[in-house]
Amino acid sequence: MLIDIIAGARPNFIKIAPIIKEIKKRSSETSNLKYRLIHTGQHYDRNMSGSFFEQLNIPAPDFNLEVGSGSQASQTAGIMIRYEKILFDSPSDLCLVVGDVTSTMACAITAKKLNIRVAHVEGGIRSGDRSMPEEINRLVTDSITDYFFTTSDVANKNLQKEGISKDQIFFVGNTMIDTLLDNSDKLIKPQVWLEQKLKNQQYLVMTLHRPSNVDEEEQLKRLINEIVTSSDGLPIIFPVHPRTRKNLEKIGIEYNTLHYVDPLSYLEFNYLVKHSKAVITDSGGITEETTVMGIPCMTLRNSTERPETCYIGTNELLGTDPKSIAPAMEKLFSGNWKKGGIPEKWDGKTSKRIVNYLIGWM
Repeated sequence: MLIDIIAGARPNFIKIAPIIKEIKKRSSETSNLKYRLIHTGQHYDRNMSGSFFEQLNIPAPDFNLEVGSGSQASQTAGIMIRYEKILFDSPSDLCLVVGDVTSTMACAITAKKLNIRVAHVEGGIRSGDRSMPEEINRLVTDSITDYFFTTSDVANKNLQKEGISKDQIFFVGNTMIDTLLDNSDKLIKPQVWLEQKLKNQQYLVMTLHRPSNVDEEEQLKRLINEIVTSSDGLPIIFPVHPRTRKNLEKIGIEYNTLHYVDPLSYLEFNYLVKHSKAVITDSGGITEETTVMGIPCMTLRNSTERPETCYIGTNELLGTDPKSIAPAMEKLFSGNWKKGGIPEKWDGKTSKRIVNYLIGWM
């Protein structure tokens, strides 16, 4: 069986690395399980893409579609056209997509139209917010997926409500956590740690990239002002996403405790997270990593597709109203933040479960 493994953006690389590692490990058992790595090129900046291949031991892609930047429609079209050509020339038996980025949806559609089976790693997660591009990607992908590898019982129930048969749903856990646990002893102290003389649990990490937070200048300004003024004077390390940087340059916010840095590699970023007092973010994946590390996390969104990070883990959903930040910070600094636990099957063995199923389908 030939499997196409699709990756296009930073979160995808974290999710595919352990799957590829496990396939290679099991290749001695069967020579019939083969894969091709398809990099769509959705993220092409070195720190958003290249360093992940090196640090996570991901092999060079068999194909790089090099779609580059552009609107979601143009990226989707470019990926579909280029992936279709590969499949015309050499069809695969299964298209394995991960997560909820544009590449996920585009390759799933392309494969399915050519009667190639689709497996979705992280299938079934839902935010309920259709204004998020990722939610549309999830809904479209899952509407045509054949096999769903899920991260939680919530995802299982979401799929069943949508009419998916139980025999298509495989509760395996979270491949992002496989990667995190596999690299926990390889984390790298970033340059900003030395430059700012950071100390364990004596700084905050912040990431913002969602349009609802960064595209409207006044909202972005109010969020940052509230975070800085309620942060008890601690340094705030802000790795800046390219889309956010443009808007920050327009509004020109500067504080002595606020430190902008370029996007960090996987091992550097998670070193910062692991040793921080807390994380403020609007990312979904980071809420999973902080939950496993036991780091308090504040999510600046009105909805989450990962509710288990809130009712089991260390994450709290604050919404996008800047006024919600100060009370959350007060809870953090008073020592009353919840301890949290780790969701079922987030144990570092998810990829092994996935590959077991893949071998069983041959």
